[in-house]
Amino acid sequence: MCGINGIFGTGERNSFVNSVSLMNKCLAHRGPDDEGLFDEENIAFGHRRLSIIDLSKLGHQPMFSTDNNLVIVYNGELYNYTEIKKQLVDYPFKTNSDTEVILASYAKWGKDCLQHFNGMFAFAIWDKTAKKLFIARDRLGIKPLYYHADEKNKVLTFSSELRAILGSGNVKRKLDENSLVDYLRYQTVYAPNTIVENVKMLLPGHYLFADLNGIEIKKYWDLNEKYDNKVADQSYSEICKHTRRLLLNAVERRLISDVPFGAFLSGGIDSSAIVGLMSEVMSKSPDTFSVTFDEEEFSEAKYAQMVAKKFNTRHHEIKLKVADFIGELPSALHAIDFPSGDGPNTYIVSKATKEAGITMALSGLGGDELFAGYEVFTRTARLNKLNLISSLPIGLRRQLAKLLTINREGISSDKLIELMSEENFDIANTYYLSRRMLLDKQVKNILRTKELPGDFVKNMLTQVKWPFDNDFLLSKVSYAEINTYMQNVLLRDTDQMSMAHALEVRVPFLDYKLVEYVYSVPDKYKYPATPKKLLIDSLNELLPREIVNRPKMGFTLPWNNWLRNELKSFCEEKINSFASRKMINSAGILHLWNSFLKNDNSVQWSRIWYLIVLENWLQQNKIEE
Repeated sequence: MCGINGIFGTGERNSFVNSVSLMNKCLAHRGPDDEGLFDEENIAFGHRRLSIIDLSKLGHQPMFSTDNNLVIVYNGELYNYTEIKKQLVDYPFKTNSDTEVILASYAKWGKDCLQHFNGMFAFAIWDKTAKKLFIARDRLGIKPLYYHADEKNKVLTFSSELRAILGSGNVKRKLDENSLVDYLRYQTVYAPNTIVENVKMLLPGHYLFADLNGIEIKKYWDLNEKYDNKVADQSYSEICKHTRRLLLNAVERRLISDVPFGAFLSGGIDSSAIVGLMSEVMSKSPDTFSVTFDEEEFSEAKYAQMVAKKFNTRHHEIKLKVADFIGELPSALHAIDFPSGDGPNTYIVSKATKEAGITMALSGLGGDELFAGYEVFTRTARLNKLNLISSLPIGLRRQLAKLLTINREGISSDKLIELMSEENFDIANTYYLSRRMLLDKQVKNILRTKELPGDFVKNMLTQVKWPFDNDFLLSKVSYAEINTYMQNVLLRDTDQMSMAHALEVRVPFLDYKLVEYVYSVPDKYKYPATPKKLLIDSLNELLPREIVNRPKMGFTLPWNNWLRNELKSFCEEKINSFASRKMINSAGILHLWNSFLKNDNSVQWSRIWYLIVLENWLQQNKIEE
């Protein structure tokens, strides 16, 4: 796990080297173990190393192929590198690293090497002879890759972090107006766009070729193309057994490490499943980490303790008082590479895990998205059955919604009224509302411009060509979750907050083979009665019933109270600063803030906090309008 960056194109060689050196400094937190540079005409690479596999100096990057023709910078882990290595018997390996396996694979298969890889990665390879740059990102988007293409000067700048791109000195620090709308709607900006104008993300499952004639970007993996209609013919027993095999294999692969490792354990089904499966394949007890609070209503300690006891883990409780959490907020905000409304909790857990001597940890992220753990799955299923209501005139439906929401002010009521204005209740017209922070009428009140671009999520889902029928509605929701909230909030926040402490986080639920298989399982096996039934049944009594039957809690903290009291002055300063920006209607944003302070039910804390995070990030990174 590392940080990578580079510059390719026409320009002064010394200028490229200077810019890459600046980007390396920006990435120092990601790779404290080593630093490397490479340059020749038209290209410069930079690397910061966090050593996980092959801790020797032979793992240094940039790394060269044995014939010295290929050069790589790489961030991530290749879990099946030992298996791939057996297919490359003609290559004279010098190291035990997965980095060299990627080099050898590219030398043999070119871009098709990506079809062999199982892991999380973002890497760049320079071919000296062909004068061609190859950049690729993993299938699910676990590892980030940002880039800026200066078409006028024919220069491509790329990096693991947005702040490093800005730190290169080659990019104008300008706020992207359309992306601001995206952020206001969804508390993030969906890839390939970013909050900064002309800076993009390479999409998951994509690769990029660049030479002096231009850039070519192509997709090499799509979840819908991996749908297997034969899975529906299997019995439920067969499906459960195969799901368990894939999950166990995913966990076992992710235990390859030359450094101490552990697992995050909240006491929920997903993290408990990971810990339980770890205990089956490890010869010693794993270390587990959870955050606990003195306030019982916020603490999941008893559930985490129950799991730790069952699987005999060396359990570490990170005990926090609410004041301690607030005290860490400035550092957490400073660590944000890309603004979003989430993240501080991951920062806290990652910090304590790293301080305990752990360099790699497994996480249960992805379990809800894959196994229908969120309420949006059942809500979408219910809406899909309301064919009678969707056949009524839109005006009549809106009146019905208003009647149902009388004396029930709030975002849920507003969303219901918006939903009733849609032509039908298919996933493109319903899902986008589930992840909305502000509806368009509220966004228009905040912005000076009244013309808003089309909704990213709605447009994306409208264009998807589904490979199955309504027997796979939950798979459609999984597709939406994976390609929106999970990739652009959860994974992005996990990467930036864990790497702020040079901690690698691995996510077994996002093993692409497991994802492809579960995606092909019909709805009737995923949620016939209870959430995540397929996952629970596949584990075959691995988890205590108290864990399986406990209410879903999540990482809940008293943010409403904090924003109105302990954090009020901080929040007010950021709100006033945000209101002063030329794109912002100051009256609209101040009305939103004052409504929150007056306990208006339609303005929850989350619809204030993500604006504060954005303004804080814009200030820190000197972003202009």
